[in-house]
Amino acid sequence: MSLKSDVIFSAYRAGSFPMAQGKDDPNIVWVSPEYRGVIPLTYFHISKSLQNFIFKQKYQIKINTNFSKVIKYCADRPETWISEKISKCYIDLHKQGHCHSVEVWDQQELVGGIYGLAIKRAFFGESMFSRRSNTSKIALAYLVSRLKYGGFSLFDVQFLTNHLASLGAIEIKKSNYQELLKVALQGEADFLLQPLQVTPLEACT
Repeated sequence: MSLKSDVIFSAYRAGSFPMAQGKDDPNIVWVSPEYRGVIPLTYFHISKSLQNFIFKQKYQIKINTNFSKVIKYCADRPETWISEKISKCYIDLHKQGHCHSVEVWDQQELVGGIYGLAIKRAFFGESMFSRRSNTSKIALAYLVSRLKYGGFSLFDVQFLTNHLASLGAIEIKKSNYQELLKVALQGEADFLLQPLQVTPLEACT
Protein backbone atom coordinates (compact mmCIF):
# COMPACT_ATOMS: atom_id res chain seq x y z
CA MET A 1 0.00 0.00 0.00
CA SER A 2 1.46 3.35 -1.01
CA LEU A 3 1.69 6.27 1.35
CA LYS A 4 -0.64 8.76 -0.27
CA SER A 5 -2.44 11.50 1.59
CA ASP A 6 -5.86 9.89 1.34
CA VAL A 7 -4.46 6.58 2.62
CA ILE A 8 -2.84 8.32 5.60
CA PHE A 9 -6.01 10.19 6.52
CA SER A 10 -8.17 7.09 6.23
CA ALA A 11 -5.76 5.13 8.45
CA TYR A 12 -5.59 7.74 11.19
CA ARG A 13 -9.35 8.20 11.18
CA ALA A 14 -9.65 4.44 11.70
CA GLY A 15 -7.09 4.44 14.54
CA SER A 16 -4.00 3.15 12.69
CA PHE A 17 -0.64 4.70 11.87
CA PRO A 18 2.33 3.65 9.68
CA MET A 19 5.73 2.39 10.82
CA ALA A 20 8.75 0.81 9.13
CA GLN A 21 11.40 -1.58 10.43
CA GLY A 22 14.22 0.81 9.54
CA LYS A 23 15.21 3.89 7.60
CA ASP A 24 15.80 1.98 4.36
CA ASP A 25 12.87 -0.42 4.72
CA PRO A 26 10.48 0.04 1.76
CA ASN A 27 7.67 -1.80 3.53
CA ILE A 28 5.03 -0.18 5.71
CA VAL A 29 3.34 -1.76 8.71
CA TRP A 30 -0.02 -0.35 9.79
CA VAL A 31 -0.25 -0.35 13.58
CA SER A 32 -3.35 -0.23 15.75
CA PRO A 33 -2.19 -1.14 19.28
CA GLU A 34 -4.50 -2.66 21.86
CA TYR A 35 -3.34 0.02 24.30
CA ARG A 36 -2.73 3.58 23.16
CA GLY A 37 -0.64 6.34 24.66
CA VAL A 38 -2.39 9.70 24.99
CA ILE A 39 -1.69 12.93 26.85
CA PRO A 40 -4.90 14.31 28.38
CA LEU A 41 -4.54 17.99 27.62
CA THR A 42 -5.91 18.99 31.04
CA TYR A 43 -3.37 16.85 32.91
CA PHE A 44 -0.08 17.67 31.21
CA HIS A 45 2.56 18.22 33.87
CA ILE A 46 5.89 19.97 33.85
CA SER A 47 8.15 20.00 36.88
CA LYS A 48 9.13 23.12 38.78
CA SER A 49 12.67 22.75 37.50
CA LEU A 50 11.46 22.63 33.89
CA GLN A 51 9.18 25.62 34.52
CA ASN A 52 12.16 27.58 35.82
CA PHE A 53 14.24 26.41 32.89
CA ILE A 54 11.60 27.61 30.41
CA PHE A 55 11.35 30.99 32.14
CA LYS A 56 15.11 31.42 31.92
CA GLN A 57 15.54 29.83 28.52
CA LYS A 58 17.75 31.37 25.88
CA TYR A 59 16.08 29.34 23.17
CA GLN A 60 13.66 30.54 20.52
CA ILE A 61 10.44 28.62 19.87
CA LYS A 62 9.37 28.47 16.24
CA ILE A 63 6.57 26.76 14.34
CA ASN A 64 6.93 25.04 10.96
CA THR A 65 10.11 26.85 9.93
CA ASN A 66 12.10 23.71 9.06
CA PHE A 67 9.81 20.69 9.19
CA SER A 68 12.07 18.53 7.03
CA LYS A 69 15.01 19.03 9.41
CA VAL A 70 12.84 18.13 12.42
CA ILE A 71 11.79 14.83 10.88
CA LYS A 72 15.38 14.19 9.75
CA TYR A 73 16.68 14.65 13.30
CA CYS A 74 13.86 12.51 14.73
CA ALA A 75 14.98 9.69 12.41
CA ASP A 76 18.68 10.20 13.21
CA ARG A 77 19.11 7.35 15.70
CA PRO A 78 20.48 3.79 15.56
CA GLU A 79 16.97 2.30 15.31
CA THR A 80 14.11 4.19 13.73
CA TRP A 81 10.65 3.48 12.36
CA ILE A 82 10.84 6.64 10.21
CA SER A 83 11.78 5.37 6.76
CA GLU A 84 12.54 7.46 3.72
CA LYS A 85 9.05 6.70 2.41
CA ILE A 86 7.43 7.84 5.65
CA SER A 87 9.57 10.99 5.78
CA LYS A 88 8.60 11.97 2.25
CA CYS A 89 4.92 11.40 2.97
CA TYR A 90 4.87 13.59 6.08
CA ILE A 91 6.89 16.32 4.41
CA ASP A 92 4.29 16.35 1.62
CA LEU A 93 1.52 16.51 4.24
CA HIS A 94 3.33 19.43 5.87
CA LYS A 95 3.43 21.28 2.55
CA GLN A 96 -0.32 20.71 2.31
CA GLY A 97 -0.80 22.25 5.77
CA HIS A 98 -1.69 19.05 7.66
CA CYS A 99 1.57 18.27 9.51
CA HIS A 100 3.27 20.67 11.90
CA SER A 101 6.48 21.01 13.87
CA VAL A 102 7.29 22.82 17.10
CA GLU A 103 10.97 23.71 17.05
CA VAL A 104 13.50 24.80 19.67
CA TRP A 105 16.31 26.91 18.25
CA ASP A 106 19.54 28.26 19.73
CA GLN A 107 20.27 31.11 17.36
CA GLN A 108 20.79 29.34 14.00
CA GLU A 109 20.92 25.80 15.44
CA LEU A 110 17.92 23.51 15.74
CA VAL A 111 18.34 21.79 19.12
CA GLY A 112 14.97 20.15 19.79
CA GLY A 113 11.56 19.57 18.31
CA ILE A 114 8.45 17.51 17.78
CA TYR A 115 6.18 16.93 14.80
CA GLY A 116 2.78 15.43 14.14
CA LEU A 117 -0.39 15.36 12.08
CA ALA A 118 -3.55 17.37 12.75
CA ILE A 119 -6.96 16.08 11.69
CA LYS A 120 -10.00 17.98 12.93
CA ARG A 121 -9.63 18.20 16.75
CA ALA A 122 -7.09 15.36 16.99
CA PHE A 123 -3.32 15.80 16.95
CA PHE A 124 -1.22 12.71 16.35
CA GLY A 125 2.26 13.22 17.79
CA GLU A 126 4.77 11.25 15.74
CA SER A 127 8.24 11.78 17.14
CA MET A 128 10.48 14.23 18.97
CA PHE A 129 14.19 14.76 19.51
CA SER A 130 16.66 16.59 21.75
CA ARG A 131 20.13 17.79 20.93
CA ARG A 132 20.36 19.72 24.20
CA SER A 133 19.10 18.88 27.66
CA ASN A 134 15.32 19.27 28.07
CA THR A 135 14.69 20.64 24.58
CA SER A 136 12.21 17.92 23.58
CA LYS A 137 10.32 18.61 26.84
CA ILE A 138 10.25 22.31 26.00
CA ALA A 139 8.88 21.56 22.54
CA LEU A 140 6.24 19.27 24.03
CA ALA A 141 5.17 21.90 26.57
CA TYR A 142 4.71 24.50 23.86
CA LEU A 143 2.85 21.97 21.71
CA VAL A 144 0.38 21.14 24.51
CA SER A 145 -0.22 24.84 25.09
CA ARG A 146 -0.91 25.36 21.41
CA LEU A 147 -3.26 22.37 21.21
CA LYS A 148 -5.30 23.57 24.19
CA TYR A 149 -5.48 27.10 22.84
CA GLY A 150 -6.40 25.93 19.35
CA GLY A 151 -9.34 23.80 20.45
CA PHE A 152 -7.94 20.26 20.17
CA SER A 153 -9.45 17.50 22.32
CA LEU A 154 -7.15 14.52 21.63
CA PHE A 155 -3.35 14.35 21.79
CA ASP A 156 -2.30 10.89 20.64
CA VAL A 157 1.32 9.88 21.39
CA GLN A 158 0.93 6.29 20.14
CA PHE A 159 2.85 4.38 22.83
CA LEU A 160 3.35 5.11 26.51
CA THR A 161 6.99 5.53 27.60
CA ASN A 162 8.43 6.36 31.00
CA HIS A 163 9.48 9.74 29.64
CA LEU A 164 5.96 10.57 28.44
CA ALA A 165 4.39 9.14 31.58
CA SER A 166 6.44 11.58 33.67
CA LEU A 167 4.77 14.39 31.71
CA GLY A 168 1.22 13.15 32.21
CA ALA A 169 0.75 10.61 29.42
CA ILE A 170 -1.48 7.63 30.14
CA GLU A 171 -2.31 4.35 28.44
CA ILE A 172 -5.90 3.53 27.46
CA LYS A 173 -7.63 0.59 25.81
CA LYS A 174 -8.25 0.65 22.07
CA SER A 175 -12.02 0.85 22.63
CA ASN A 176 -11.63 3.93 24.82
CA TYR A 177 -9.26 5.47 22.32
CA GLN A 178 -11.75 4.93 19.52
CA GLU A 179 -14.39 6.79 21.52
CA LEU A 180 -12.06 9.76 22.07
CA LEU A 181 -11.05 9.70 18.41
CA LYS A 182 -14.67 9.70 17.24
CA VAL A 183 -15.39 12.82 19.28
CA ALA A 184 -12.16 14.53 18.14
CA LEU A 185 -13.02 13.97 14.48
CA GLN A 186 -16.10 16.13 14.92
CA GLY A 187 -15.71 19.89 14.82
CA GLU A 188 -12.66 21.96 13.97
CA ALA A 189 -9.44 23.10 15.65
CA ASP A 190 -6.75 25.54 14.57
CA PHE A 191 -3.11 24.61 15.16
CA LEU A 192 -1.90 28.04 14.04
CA LEU A 193 -4.21 30.05 16.27
CA GLN A 194 -1.81 30.61 19.17
CA PRO A 195 0.86 33.34 18.94
CA LEU A 196 4.30 31.84 18.54
CA GLN A 197 5.94 33.08 21.70
CA VAL A 198 3.22 32.58 24.33
CA THR A 199 4.56 30.74 27.39
CA PRO A 200 3.17 27.24 27.84
CA LEU A 201 3.28 27.39 31.62
CA GLU A 202 -0.21 28.71 32.33
CA ALA A 203 -1.81 26.23 29.93
CA CYS A 204 0.13 23.28 31.31
CA THR A 205 -0.67 23.63 35.03
